[in-house]
Amino acid sequence: MALEPTFRPATLADAAALAVLADIAANGLANRVWLDQAGPGRSALEVGRQSVRRPEEVDSYCNATIAMVGPEVAGCVIGGLPEDLYDVSRLDEKADVFRPVARLAVQAAGTWYIDVIASFAEFRGYGLGSKLLAVAASKAEATGAAGNSLVVGSWNADAERLYRRCGFVPVAREPAILPDAYPQSGDWILMQRPPT
Repeated sequence: MALEPTFRPATLADAAALAVLADIAANGLANRVWLDQAGPGRSALEVGRQSVRRPEEVDSYCNATIAMVGPEVAGCVIGGLPEDLYDVSRLDEKADVFRPVARLAVQAAGTWYIDVIASFAEFRGYGLGSKLLAVAASKAEATGAAGNSLVVGSWNADAERLYRRCGFVPVAREPAILPDAYPQSGDWILMQRPPT
């Protein structure tokens, strides 16, 4: 059975859900970075929520489209043109784990870059990922971008299969820099899809 989601621009009120979805998309890596930034006595998710609330951040609510299933937030896609999202002169300021991702993203200048695509567990397996990728394709078309791009971890085989099924092909890769306790290892893969 396929879900029949509706899509809307994110608002400031969606910041908490977007922070969780950004962490899901990053396989828990965002939460680790936020925990380091939070320091003792502060919540990592609060740091993530504050980041999403800032218009200048890559993962800002200003760059997000929310998928709704009934009254619930089911997922999101966050992105834009890499040249607008990333300041190339400041890539070295990114957290170590995300620096290779940012370096790959800027190689996809001119595409509509998908920085976050994620759904909550109860909405997976019903075609929502393909529908969010269709939203990204319409964003690329609306902005005149040369298709879409995204970065996926080589350990995330299910996501890579979905992207290939939806027309994405690998174009570059970089070794992932992951925390010692992280259960996976491998490369970050930049994938691109031409305009539809």
